[in-house]
Amino acid sequence: MNKKIDASIVFFGTPQFAVYVLEELKEAGIEPDIIVTAPDRPAGRGLQLKAPPVKDWANENNIPILQPSTLKKNHGQNPGSGHDEETAKTLDILMNSEWDLFIVAAYGKILSKKIIDLPRKGVLNVHPSLLPRFRGASPVESQILEDERKTGVSIMQIDEEMDHGPILAQASIEPEEWPLHASFLEELLAREGGKLLAEAIPLWLSGELEATPQEHGQATFTRKIKKEDGEIDLSADGYQNYLKFCAHDEWPGTHFFKDGKRIKITAAEFVNGEFRILRVIPEGKKEIDYSVFLSI
Repeated sequence: MNKKIDASIVFFGTPQFAVYVLEELKEAGIEPDIIVTAPDRPAGRGLQLKAPPVKDWANENNIPILQPSTLKKNHGQNPGSGHDEETAKTLDILMNSEWDLFIVAAYGKILSKKIIDLPRKGVLNVHPSLLPRFRGASPVESQILEDERKTGVSIMQIDEEMDHGPILAQASIEPEEWPLHASFLEELLAREGGKLLAEAIPLWLSGELEATPQEHGQATFTRKIKKEDGEIDLSADGYQNYLKFCAHDEWPGTHFFKDGKRIKITAAEFVNGEFRILRVIPEGKKEIDYSVFLSI
């Protein structure tokens, strides 16, 4: 599909969240000229190299891809290595071309001021919360953990501080069902963010849309999720345990320990004020019903 706007755009993104944003932009007739994403990473038991979701989407849509390991020149790379060459290639393309706009959606790397200053109209970011609340690395999971039913998405202009820049547009969302699993809430917010971004881009490029500074005194912050965050205390509050189960559905998952062995929870519900585990995977074994596990 041809772009409805005459603009040179670079998109930075890596996981499935960014794919949802790209799909909504494409639906609106906006496609980037280049996509910058993370390098392929070893995954699975065989540690085979696996492409990030955005790379697969870019290949399917015939959009050129760049996969630098860093956007900092000569930062910890071995001269002549493939990663070093890809970084040099990326920086050369970005710095020696004229760009109208950069878009960031869950890229996973911080852009330096030199990169931020390159495009004529700056860098826009899709952030899955109503900024200034829930800045940082885990806004989706944190909103579920804090039982924040009224959620939303923000389109902001990136500056040198994390999730700190002025806001172009926001949309509030209050799902009928709550809590949602993080994977569902992530898609909901990403797609809403993609639509909102598609509406904002033409107005931003033409100067018809202005950005409003955030109320920094009301900012709240999230942290990076760790593997150990998935541990559940079965004697704790049932609703809080269910929120944790929903928030960590993709990674790291939720688990408890019995006789020193990790028991992964794969299905659960919250009914009549009770956190009910439905299915588990005992360490080193196959998935079974929780009732069967209790009888072993």
